[in-house]
Amino acid sequence: MKKPTMEANIAVCPGSFDPVTYGHLDIIQRASQVFEKVIVAVLKNSSKTPLFSIEERKAMLEQVTQDIPNVEVDSFNDLLINYMNERNAHVIVKGLRAVSDFEYELQMASLNRKLSDRIETFFMMSSNQYSYLSSSIVKQIAQFNGPVSDLVPDVVERELRRKYSKG
Repeated sequence: MKKPTMEANIAVCPGSFDPVTYGHLDIIQRASQVFEKVIVAVLKNSSKTPLFSIEERKAMLEQVTQDIPNVEVDSFNDLLINYMNERNAHVIVKGLRAVSDFEYELQMASLNRKLSDRIETFFMMSSNQYSYLSSSIVKQIAQFNGPVSDLVPDVVERELRRKYSKG
């Protein structure tokens, strides 16, 4: 069996991360055990109105992944395929929670493969304890001052409280 090249060991884990949750971190940590380098890439999603700026999301991600040496945090505002080419990465890592995630992500993986046949998508099932978790749910709970400490790291909880206390 041929040993993969260095560049085949660079994976990109793209997402909005608005905010990063323990579910995201679970996928990032597990991906870091499979790939030599994992780039967590915060994207500007024009179909969503984010609570946090890209800079704030990147800063939170950098803090919560600082103990994972092969993880780098970055951002992009382009087609994912263009970003992948720019970073010389060949694998997209996506976490799946439910069948509805799979349907959407399968469509995206197929489109990405059509745009570049050198890109592979690596699906990881979320751990059972995070299968219900989404950034949207976390924001709804935090907006009404509900408990989120079991859903997000401390730094994220503090930033959520700061955002929502401003009214």
